[in-house]
Amino acid sequence: MNSAFRLSIAIPLHNEETVLPELLRRTLAALDQIAGGPHEVVFVDDGSTDRTFSLLEEAARQDSRIRAISLSRNFGHQAALTAALDHVSGDAAVVMDGDLQDIPEVIPQFVERYHQGYDVVYAQRVRRKEPWPLRLCYFIFYRMMTTLSDVQLPLDSGDFGLMSRRVIDQLRRMPEHHRYLRGMRSWVGFRQTGLDVEREERHSGKSKYSLLRLLKLATDGIFAFSIVPIRAAALLGAAVIAASMLYVLYALYYRFFLQQSPQGFTALIATVTFLSGVLLFFLGVIGEYVGRIYEETKARPIYVIGRVGGGFKASGTEKSAGEVTRSDT
Repeated sequence: MNSAFRLSIAIPLHNEETVLPELLRRTLAALDQIAGGPHEVVFVDDGSTDRTFSLLEEAARQDSRIRAISLSRNFGHQAALTAALDHVSGDAAVVMDGDLQDIPEVIPQFVERYHQGYDVVYAQRVRRKEPWPLRLCYFIFYRMMTTLSDVQLPLDSGDFGLMSRRVIDQLRRMPEHHRYLRGMRSWVGFRQTGLDVEREERHSGKSKYSLLRLLKLATDGIFAFSIVPIRAAALLGAAVIAASMLYVLYALYYRFFLQQSPQGFTALIATVTFLSGVLLFFLGVIGEYVGRIYEETKARPIYVIGRVGGGFKASGTEKSAGEVTRSDT
């Protein structure tokens, strides 16, 4: 094991002042078990409205391993993770959420797998503590995502995991705004392995991922790593054309051989209504892809930094509010 090994831990936060003291204690205790150093913990406050960043600044003054960044507003979980990864300096980085559902105590196991030659060590969630309807949704989504994606994505794996420096460097070269980091991590490649980790309950407070945010993350993953939805429009169109041709043949047979005209006004109305709904649905799918292209062409930064704390000033990365964006980190 390399004694000069340096580990970074990247953690996004949003209104987590009640969780933060315990998170700091357990995360720093996990770092104490890892040889080498100096290690660091990079916190990104994603536009919190409570005392989260003030507590981070106070902790950074007491422990030089703590780095703190505050974004100018709430840019979202994946953008905050991106900001954290843009500012880590270790040979490898562990990405984890700040609600303690991701267990800091397994970080040494991630590092052990890293020293065995793996560039990515991801946590595969087992025995989740969420309500069963949510667990069912997660179960279905991960399997649907694996089926639809052009990239082989591991089942039941979230953002929690370790990435080597060369994987992080590749992620930083990806400029897309609708980010699905766990999929981007798989797309990069290199040696990857999973580690079974029990998913804990949130330590305190409320989850910042509402149903709409979860749906947005799911659609980001599907539209970023699959064109199956847009291909489905062509497949369904071909099926409808085939069915209509069969109906035309049936109508001709009924008219010329049986000397009768096909009946079915109700069936006609139902068919027209169904096809109109299908057309509008797939117009929405196409619009989703077009809208994402539009967002990318604007080339706005993924996040904007408002304040920095901890050791960034000493390392020369501190800039005035709004000056640091993803393009110049």
